[in-house]
Amino acid sequence: MYFGDFNLSFTNSAFYMTLIVLSIWIFVAGGMRHASAVPGRWQSMVELVYEFISNMLYDTVGPEARRFFPFIFSLFMFILVANLMGMIPYTFTVTSHIIVTFTFAAFIFVTVTILSFYKNGFKFFTMFLPPGVPIFLAPLLVVIEFISYLTRPVSLSVRLFANMMAGHTMLKVIAGFVISLGAATYGIGGIIPLAFITALTGLEVIIAVLQAYVFAILTCIYLNDAYHIQH
Repeated sequence: MYFGDFNLSFTNSAFYMTLIVLSIWIFVAGGMRHASAVPGRWQSMVELVYEFISNMLYDTVGPEARRFFPFIFSLFMFILVANLMGMIPYTFTVTSHIIVTFTFAAFIFVTVTILSFYKNGFKFFTMFLPPGVPIFLAPLLVVIEFISYLTRPVSLSVRLFANMMAGHTMLKVIAGFVISLGAATYGIGGIIPLAFITALTGLEVIIAVLQAYVFAILTCIYLNDAYHIQH
């Protein structure tokens, strides 16, 4: 769909992002629809995720960052559901696209930078010079720390993108071996790659969960840097 020079097509990414948000809404709203003091299985799962994110944010940043709980919760759930949904055959993994992960990372980077200036003023720049550093090493360390700070959105986005892309590519390649070797040996040669791809699928599920946690915990660490700059 084109409107003038703008491409407003409803793509695979847009469809699956909508599906991801809808799935999260059903999970949370459905689990808490009939909330009770003695939770059922569905409510217990929702409360478990809630407490996990809440404790992670509190332990990493402190009580002053509670206002960011909705954002961290939404970020973790979106990436988690996107990663796990991508493990279903014939689905689309939005986190395997660098533009998606970089958009998340860039938004986090800009938000944390603005928060750092808001909380610390020009003392924000002291984070590029660790306390107790000899003065003759200061110019070198300031450059290193500044470059390291600017690469945060790159490292954050590439880590998630690369893990999702590499894992799915490997699964597809090995799946091709199952078909080709099985066809050439009357099914016998496909047993080993089939067993390997089964084990690799389990590993990919673990990686999908772990990458959602890593993305969320690194965001919390960046928030902690904004709140607790050592002057």
